[in-house]
Amino acid sequence: MDRTDRRIVQCLLQDGRVSFRRIAHVAGVSEQTVARRYRALVAEGAVRVRALPGHGGSREQTWFVRVQCRPDAADALAGALAAREDTSFVSVTSGGAEIVCQTRSDPAHPHGSVLHRLPRSASVLGFHAYAVLHVHLGPEAKWRAFDEPLTPAEVELLHEGNSSVPDDDGDHGGAALLGEADAPLLAELALDGRTGVLDLARATGWSKGRVSSRLDELLCGRALYLAVDLAYARFGFHATAYLWLTVNPGSLRATGAALSRHPETTFAAAVTGSANLLVTVTCRTMNDLYAYVADTVGALPAVTQVDVVPVLHRLKQAGTRLHNGRLAPA
Repeated sequence: MDRTDRRIVQCLLQDGRVSFRRIAHVAGVSEQTVARRYRALVAEGAVRVRALPGHGGSREQTWFVRVQCRPDAADALAGALAAREDTSFVSVTSGGAEIVCQTRSDPAHPHGSVLHRLPRSASVLGFHAYAVLHVHLGPEAKWRAFDEPLTPAEVELLHEGNSSVPDDDGDHGGAALLGEADAPLLAELALDGRTGVLDLARATGWSKGRVSSRLDELLCGRALYLAVDLAYARFGFHATAYLWLTVNPGSLRATGAALSRHPETTFAAAVTGSANLLVTVTCRTMNDLYAYVADTVGALPAVTQVDVVPVLHRLKQAGTRLHNGRLAPA
């Protein structure tokens, strides 16, 4: 990927729905070039933008599950998990003897969940489930490990006048909830998070004003979030890992917020269990991952233990299937 591609992606990571015109100002190319390059990146399976239900935006509970299984059965079991609608991330880790899966469960229908079905599989030797308590979000909680990051002035230009971008890391669980009436809007945005207001109005039968106001409400209330999914290897980043951290409870919020702001971090959340903070990171190489764990994570005084679980290969991320390192089409 050349510099223009990388800058387009960095703009999208700041705001997945930012206009091509604003990206063009930051990237220093024409609006037509941005549109053409973006379509090529999508067609190549390098990037995809989707709007997905946020933590607290529905009554479903989000879980991370670590599944210990026979190495000869890991790929088949991971494929079965990735095919389910209620999973978002599925990775084979630990040399092929473990699967890490993010899933959702509906308290009203517990028997259909992954948590209920996994113990019944003969391939499963054991598993541990961790409920997500709080996800760290905010303007700085974005993966941005490129060598030439956007300047503060460029980031400000992207966000200027955009009221739908949440501006803090607070708890917004009750600010907005998804309802049945939102289903047609969510269906379109799950396919393409950049779908325009006019097209959304046509698909939903709503007015443009209703689409705009509801979309702003859901994004600002974190009932929806824009997932900018990347095929990281296409950009030169080959070392992804889950970090299960044990943190002093009194410092849990501050430590999670600090880790979420690191450029290498793709996700940070407080979870149940003795390892009470889960962080996912993506670095260029294993040497870079080592330096991050030893120098950056190791410098945090509240962290008492770290379990580093490298990803061998990922089958699904942010609800998108991966094939040969590329994001599958919607």
